[in-house]
Amino acid sequence: MISINKVHHIAIICSDYKKSKTFYTDVLGLTIIQEIYREERESYKLDLALNGVYTLELFSFANPPQRASRPEATGLRHLAFEVDNLDQTINYLTSKNIQSEPIRIDETTHKRFTFITDPDALPIEFYEK
Repeated sequence: MISINKVHHIAIICSDYKKSKTFYTDVLGLTIIQEIYREERESYKLDLALNGVYTLELFSFANPPQRASRPEATGLRHLAFEVDNLDQTINYLTSKNIQSEPIRIDETTHKRFTFITDPDALPIEFYEK
């Protein structure tokens, strides 16, 4: 059997690189590890860390196709982040003019969670610890 240690990273293709870079760094607080412009592809690759751990790759490509539907399209359904306090998270997001869905309760764990969307309408979940 294969032995997997951990998730290495998650890659996201964005339609507006600058807007998405601002969202993931200035709003969500991920830090930039490395930013590369790949001239042969006319594409940026941005490596981002969460709490010092390499987590996300953000890519720009010319004219990427739109997501087929939300959230049940084939492929990535959503990206989820654990937070200590969901109410504080929602208040912060609201202060940045980002609306969240109504709080839901996980039927299995009884934990609270909500969703927002990134600049390309990728669903992002915040799940309370």
